[in-house]
Amino acid sequence: MSYQRNIKARFEEALSTSPAVLLTGGRQKGKTTFVKEIGVEKGYHYVTFDDLSTLSAAKRDPKGFIEALPKPVIIDEVQRVPDIFFPIKKYIDSNRKPGIYILTGSANPLLINKVAESLVGRLETLTLYPLSQGELHDRKEDFITTAFNTEQLLLPENTISKEELYKRMIVGGYPLVQPLSASRGDAWFRGYVRDILIKDVQDLSNIEGLSELPNLLKLISYRAGHVLNVAELSRQFGLSAVTTHRYLALLEALFMVYFCKPWRASAEKRLVKSPKVYMIDSGMVSFLQGMTVERLLAEPLFTGHILENFVWQELTKQATWSNLYVDIYHFRTDTGVEVDIVLEDMMGRVVGIKLKNSDTVKGHDFKGLEYLQEKFGNKFVRGIIFYTGNDFVPFSKKLNALPFSSLWR
Repeated sequence: MSYQRNIKARFEEALSTSPAVLLTGGRQKGKTTFVKEIGVEKGYHYVTFDDLSTLSAAKRDPKGFIEALPKPVIIDEVQRVPDIFFPIKKYIDSNRKPGIYILTGSANPLLINKVAESLVGRLETLTLYPLSQGELHDRKEDFITTAFNTEQLLLPENTISKEELYKRMIVGGYPLVQPLSASRGDAWFRGYVRDILIKDVQDLSNIEGLSELPNLLKLISYRAGHVLNVAELSRQFGLSAVTTHRYLALLEALFMVYFCKPWRASAEKRLVKSPKVYMIDSGMVSFLQGMTVERLLAEPLFTGHILENFVWQELTKQATWSNLYVDIYHFRTDTGVEVDIVLEDMMGRVVGIKLKNSDTVKGHDFKGLEYLQEKFGNKFVRGIIFYTGNDFVPFSKKLNALPFSSLWR
């Protein structure tokens, strides 16, 4: 099944102004399908470095390869030939016009030292994540803009049951998983993890101990939505902190894990300075933990961190096409006052978000949001608790409870 990707308008805008546009994101998120659909409309030639003959030719003579390619051109999985960026730069500098190159990468080439500086000022980078809930149901959702609107928030058109919410969490957003049964979905995730660790990690780094990476991924899955403690993770992993940091950096480059920065941790000593760790897809988290909808309903204590990962990923996806540019943080003091997710726009206005796996919300649940409201004053737009109930509940002018499905109304 083909899905309309909500980032399309922003991607085409970038293509109209920048000589090269790089679409990053892990494998199997739909990048190739997306750029081919755009390229067909605009007459782009297509090559992929997943083809061994093409890969060999590009590695043997990157300069000659780029000079010989018909333009404009799509180059798929460009991270597999890091030396290709320098001849691309040279070509752009002598043929300065927008939309010459569409590049895709399943490992972020801008994290590779050899490439980081080569296309500065010539390249715009966008990220394609797994499908959002809006994309899965053919709508362009933008909760971020709505949340910063000073008018009253509205209920979603259709609320969903707790069981349906958990099902969406378990399935996640990878396009190829959507039509599969639970058992076939698990088989897909198992193969996906294996292929990523064998193919893409070796492309990025000559790293030993590949057999240990699945164990590290599983440990991270249980920490999704929690502040990262590398020392503790290293002890459980049985490797040094330096090696664990290196593995984490590789997994981040492969778009399998993401680190959410604390809000302005350097500005105040009372704030926790460590990032939170998330995985790029709640379906992956659920697979690594052997979670099912039935188990989540029966054992709700397991649900909170997967639910937070799910909400974080939906907001992160929406941020790639929202009309309002925001940064996403977490907030926690050393005394334990916490707001799960903080959105901050370019003017310094903030929206705080707490998550509650419950059908009811009480006044004391707003403690962290009230702390944030006092701290930010007029810059505090509103605080929201997402919960599994079905009603909009205004606790004050700026503090509200909303169903989780409000995220994709």
